[in-house]
Amino acid sequence: MQPTLEQVLTWTTEAAQIALKMQTDQLEMHYKAAFELVTEADAAVEKYLLEKIQAEFPNHSINAEESGEQDRDSEHKWYIDPIDGTLNYAHAIPIYAVSVAYAYKGELQIGVICNPAGQETYWAEKGLGAFLNGAAIQVSPIELMRDSLLITGFRQSLIDTPRSNVNNFVRLSRDVQTIRRLGSAALDLAYVACGRAEAFWEIDLNPWDVAAGILIVREAGGIVDGLFGDSELLNGKVDILCGNPHIFPQIRTILLEERAKLAI
Repeated sequence: MQPTLEQVLTWTTEAAQIALKMQTDQLEMHYKAAFELVTEADAAVEKYLLEKIQAEFPNHSINAEESGEQDRDSEHKWYIDPIDGTLNYAHAIPIYAVSVAYAYKGELQIGVICNPAGQETYWAEKGLGAFLNGAAIQVSPIELMRDSLLITGFRQSLIDTPRSNVNNFVRLSRDVQTIRRLGSAALDLAYVACGRAEAFWEIDLNPWDVAAGILIVREAGGIVDGLFGDSELLNGKVDILCGNPHIFPQIRTILLEERAKLAI
């Protein structure tokens, strides 16, 4: 049995309200790895979502950020990021989101991203379009790099390696209007889907970071692929590029040129 869009929307928005209500100066937090902060709200949101999904779909597989992958050898799989943008959340920066996606036989079917601080919920269902708070959305129609706003991110753990992404940032900065780093990959994808940005790329993400956003961007008319066209998007670490159909190929060309220089 598959979930309905209404179920996923309800669970995600309710989970987002938990995060919003728990955001206080006394929030407990710790580092699960170098530079990787986790708060008690991450755990509470994930627990709520796991309980809802497992109660309705006990045989489904789940890949969640804090509890890892619960593989039940199922054709049904969920991807959960309880708070994408935990550092923003911990510093009371309102750029974070709860991200939930459902896939069947490896194909994304439903994706929901809720930013409770901004009172915005993005969603998509395969073949039925993408929406923001109930209004249909589309990627930007901008065709020229010089008119484009891009979004990216950087992994602290990669900052002194050839995969730091700094070279890509510097190179693309010469050709575009500006590049932003917002700190939430889920919202980065959502902003491309609704036309606020023309493209987003990042290195070394996880499937739960991007699964919902991938479907939302595609249903909004955008293109999503591995950064260099050679990365799976729902298995292991993810190097991702997404954008509108005009800007995507131009960025891909530049990124391939940069990779050739570094031989990475």
